[in-house]
Amino acid sequence: MGSATAKIKEEFLKMLPPTIFFFVALNLVLLIRALMTRGTGLSLPTFATVVISALILGKAVLLANMLPFINRFPEKPLMWNAAWKTVIYTIVATFIHYLERLHEYWKETHDIGTANHQLLTETNWAHFLAIQILLLVLIFNYCVFAELARVIGPQKLKAMFLGPMSAAASAASEAAR
Repeated sequence: MGSATAKIKEEFLKMLPPTIFFFVALNLVLLIRALMTRGTGLSLPTFATVVISALILGKAVLLANMLPFINRFPEKPLMWNAAWKTVIYTIVATFIHYLERLHEYWKETHDIGTANHQLLTETNWAHFLAIQILLLVLIFNYCVFAELARVIGPQKLKAMFLGPMSAAASAASEAAR
């Protein structure tokens, strides 16, 4: 396997956990939005939008983890880094959520200024805030587990959370890395 292929595989494997997490989380958000807006005639994002958003957030986490200031509090309790990363990831998630809603209005108007104005005036901000609170809680949970995995190691966290792996499964997991 060439070095470029190995690097791509390594980066893909790093991106997989946050992408899967955000895929599940965003589908949960979509379900809650569907329940909150039932009967209002508001359109909801498609499954493809959720997949693309999860991929974007997964890549955003991977890129954010490369920033020199992301592990800003290495000497402090894990809560500090988890809270710091939650703030950063939530800002990215809020921006993506806003762009997603802006895209819905842009499809109707085909003018970004008009779409933005409509979004700001017609959005049910209580619903938007409810989704943001849900995302904040989900992102915080992700950051807590990511920090635990960073400190104690992903294999030990898996063993603690899911139970010990068999020797064959453990060897296969190590070989895949």
